[in-house]
Amino acid sequence: MKFFTSGATFESVLKKYFSFKNETLSLDPLAEFLEGIKKADFKDVLHFFRTNPEISENFKHYIHHVFSERPFNLSLTEANILSENAFIPEFKKRILNKLLPPVVNDKTVWFLIDNVSLRPKADLQYFQNLPENEIDEMFTILGINDFIISPAVKKEMVFSMNILSWRVTGAAMEVEVVRMAPEYRNFDNPFLALQNELEDLAEQLEKDPGIQLSSKDSRYKQIKIYIEQCLDFVNIAFKNSSKYGISGKINQSLLKIRQQLQRIYDIVQLLVIDKDEDVLINSKRLIFNVLNYKSHKNNISDLINDSTRLISHLITNHTAETGVHYITSTRKQYMTMFYKASGGGIIVGALCILKMLYGYVPGSDFFHAFLYSMNYAMGFIMIYLMSFTLATKQPAMTAATMTKVLSEEGNGERNNADFAQLVSKLFRSQFIAFVGNVLLSFPIALIIIYGLDVFFSQNLAVERSDKLLQDLDPFKSKAILHASIAGFYLFISGIISGNIGNNSVFYQIPERIAKNIPIRKFFGKNIAISLSKYYAKNWPGIVSNFWFGVFLGATAPIGLFFGLDLDIRHITFAAGNFAIGLYGKDFSVDAYTFWISFITVFLIGFFNFLVSFTLSMFLAFRSRKLNLGQVSDIYREIFKYFLKNPLKFFLPLGSRLDHKAEELMNRKMTTKSEDQ
Repeated sequence: MKFFTSGATFESVLKKYFSFKNETLSLDPLAEFLEGIKKADFKDVLHFFRTNPEISENFKHYIHHVFSERPFNLSLTEANILSENAFIPEFKKRILNKLLPPVVNDKTVWFLIDNVSLRPKADLQYFQNLPENEIDEMFTILGINDFIISPAVKKEMVFSMNILSWRVTGAAMEVEVVRMAPEYRNFDNPFLALQNELEDLAEQLEKDPGIQLSSKDSRYKQIKIYIEQCLDFVNIAFKNSSKYGISGKINQSLLKIRQQLQRIYDIVQLLVIDKDEDVLINSKRLIFNVLNYKSHKNNISDLINDSTRLISHLITNHTAETGVHYITSTRKQYMTMFYKASGGGIIVGALCILKMLYGYVPGSDFFHAFLYSMNYAMGFIMIYLMSFTLATKQPAMTAATMTKVLSEEGNGERNNADFAQLVSKLFRSQFIAFVGNVLLSFPIALIIIYGLDVFFSQNLAVERSDKLLQDLDPFKSKAILHASIAGFYLFISGIISGNIGNNSVFYQIPERIAKNIPIRKFFGKNIAISLSKYYAKNWPGIVSNFWFGVFLGATAPIGLFFGLDLDIRHITFAAGNFAIGLYGKDFSVDAYTFWISFITVFLIGFFNFLVSFTLSMFLAFRSRKLNLGQVSDIYREIFKYFLKNPLKFFLPLGSRLDHKAEELMNRKMTTKSEDQ
């Protein structure tokens, strides 16, 4: 096709090419005509055809000549349908196809569409926006108003359905796919039944090309029933993913099966003719469907949305169950959170001193990255296993819990009010966790550095104090950026936890441990079962805390190696570093340094929370397909609740009735998580 920016009108194009009976198979006349009519009023185009019957007839002949014997099954069986069974290969393939379109058979409609229109989506929208009567007249002029009943077209459509059916059946018979829907094991397989029905229809069409389906035809009804049963199989498999887990490959396979089933349904609907006007309607619909499929064939955003939504749902489903335990309702839970956060603060205070000491060890940047990473990772795992709390680990868990409640209860005003109350409980839970972490990490770091000073008769914090205090000045350092980086890592660690939890369920790791013969023989049945339960309960948390520690420990040394000002700031470590900095200065700092450092500690905590919680909420909202248009109403309700009850965002205040209601809501949330 010529890439032209011709200013030619549609009249000049038609007169140039179709003043005579043109037998050319070149696509340039059609491409130039399409460009020309988009610059004109379509009524003028129709008027020209009416007043120039010879040109109209020649153009009609050209259209039929160009399209004759061009199969279009590829446009029905391939376009806008996943071609790979895994996300990464499909993603790479679509990127390549966008940059370098694939070579296709030039005798197909697929090739024709690709080479006539440079902007298929915009061209499709242009025709769809035209008045119905004008499109109808154009189809009549071109003699394509009844091609849907052509034996050749029907044969091509039935052949396309058979291709899709064979592919669907093969994919649905995969062992891992069948495992996702055990409810169908005792029933006749609907995929095989659909395949048999479509093959019978193809045989009948071969014997009698004049066969026409209607909505009352038993063959159509049977095909429709089998398609619905197959789609039900897919829906059950997706629903069971919360119970059995799911891999990226199975997720992609189920998406592909659903797309192919929907395509079969779309095609068979076009073969149904109940009234005379259905012939024209279905002829138009087929053309528009083909153009629509082709315009989305390499759509990357659709691929990402479809492929990642279920996985993000499973990840947030796991973190939602954990998040229930991070939101306090009663005074007792509030104080328990404080004690757990205090325990976390004690460990972090010690980690701050260890990191400072590791800094004195000679070695390369990567050696220090390893030391810092192991220091953080082992400390975080210790906090987790001892059931202590690191405050900023909560947002990634609690965001999923809150979104789960919102999606399951609905989006009414009453639910928004309940959600605002839940936000107040979350906020005060975060607040007391911050307080517990900071109140203990600061004095513990001081006590340890003082003990080292007494033991070694040397203030080990002197050399580090200037740097530590400067890092707590947002005007002299990138403290806010580094706090945001830590917030991003907190979000990633939540994803890791959810993904490990999903994989554990999908690959049945706990069951494998419990029933592993060598483990049972060597340790005994009871220990095997105990190991299984321990793995199921703790392994996702251990892995996520390990990698969170690696991310925090490696960022600064790797940034230094590449000459980038990268680092992390975490509220609990900032409090410990503040203590070390003050001790290194023998507490002789000016008022500005003291107060800016003090304020920045809590500012760092705010950005840790903000980034982690915002990203987690975005993932949770997206995974549950909530209407983001409702977000402003939710925020408004939260603000109103804050104005009425500001202290409830910091303290567990309220009447006994309020506490009973909160306990009931908390119990309800816990029950929902256990039911998943």
